[in-house]
Amino acid sequence: MAFYQSILRYTSEWAGTHLSHSCASPWYIQHSSVEAAAEGKTRAVDVEYHRAERMMRPAFLLCLWAFSLSYAQLSETETPEEEEEAVELFTTDRTKMAAATSDFGYKLFRSLAGRDPKTNVFLAPISVSAVLTQLSMGASPDRSERWLYRALRYHTLQDPKLHDTLRDLLASLKTPGKGLSIAARVYLARRLRVKPEYLDLVEKQYGVRPKAVTGGGPKDVNDINSWVKQQTDGKVNGFLSKPLARNSGVFPVGAAYFKGKWITRFSQSGAMEDFQVDGEAPARVPMMQQDNYPVKMGVDPDLGCTIIQIQMQEDVSMFVFLPDDVRQNMTLVEESLTSEFVQDLSMTLHSVQAALTLPVLKFSYSTDLLPLLPELGLDEFLADTDLTRMTAQTAKLGSLSHKVVMEMAPEGTQYANTASAPLTYRVDRPFLFLVRDEASGALLLIGRIMNPSSLRI
Repeated sequence: MAFYQSILRYTSEWAGTHLSHSCASPWYIQHSSVEAAAEGKTRAVDVEYHRAERMMRPAFLLCLWAFSLSYAQLSETETPEEEEEAVELFTTDRTKMAAATSDFGYKLFRSLAGRDPKTNVFLAPISVSAVLTQLSMGASPDRSERWLYRALRYHTLQDPKLHDTLRDLLASLKTPGKGLSIAARVYLARRLRVKPEYLDLVEKQYGVRPKAVTGGGPKDVNDINSWVKQQTDGKVNGFLSKPLARNSGVFPVGAAYFKGKWITRFSQSGAMEDFQVDGEAPARVPMMQQDNYPVKMGVDPDLGCTIIQIQMQEDVSMFVFLPDDVRQNMTLVEESLTSEFVQDLSMTLHSVQAALTLPVLKFSYSTDLLPLLPELGLDEFLADTDLTRMTAQTAKLGSLSHKVVMEMAPEGTQYANTASAPLTYRVDRPFLFLVRDEASGALLLIGRIMNPSSLRI
């Protein structure tokens, strides 16, 4: 009983402080910048605590009209003598595999985003999981495979048919209509005497055969770029911009192209509007806009951000996290992301109609992820790479090349209704987004946009 009383008291205080009742946007939620800054300094000291706390409890979301809940309504559902049972969010081998690949992706994204907090960063983690899993099939089971499995979060699974489960998950994500194409392959220096059974095993399991390259020449670059382009239906071009390192033997590559389709179309697109850039003058960027757009929405006061979920075709959705203060709250949002947290969001955000404005997203992003692997616990693997099921020779990773291309058009299959929406959600300042397959829970893409004007296709 006291627990609900404290929630109601906190909710009332928070609502009185943060809910703005302006005539133009009577339900628009704003957080006090002074309060956010003060809380941000405290939270930044112990970000890991907040992540652990969030994983152990359901996300506490204050939905936009939840302030009207009465004490009587809460008391009717309260069972004072019983503890709430933990709900298992992922119950099948496929959803558990999707959760593992997603948690790997969130951790890799945090490492990538931490390189420079002021830059745009993007990642298609499922393609990276796929190619590192192919690599693990050539690793020694007692050391290198164990390190790779831990980094990929496979150690959390009890799945004797792990590779079959991942293969089936990848096939489901590449279903026509979802808009995702993936290229993942291990390239090997020709000097290595590679065991045929490794090549056959990877090809049989994942439908792609690791390929030999000479190392260092333009022919290798052209061959790899051509293969990636073919696998992504011509959308990912110029995958490699420089030759492979000559003194290394193993070159995993992962690429993805995504062009999702909205269910509800945007009636206005391309109008140039201001986007607030942290520490700089506003940038003029093309925007998409639609009144009365159906979304799911909520506010997380712990993170200091407003969250929406936009449905796309073929059971895909996009989450947008709009921090109140980019300097204080963006890192908190990044650190909070786990498969459980996002699954909880999907179940608890509230359906509303909102006047929605989004930047037109069209970009490509490439990077070498190899320097980030020590942050995933692979420092020992890199220092003592044991690929005895692949080759008897010493083989080191030379790179982990990654590229993602994304396009979002305003078109959709349905029109929004014409009634006016009381809520406004304008994405006109730095934000974080992720694209997720709702059927499995798999993370497809994730990105942080600090300045859309610098995005290039």
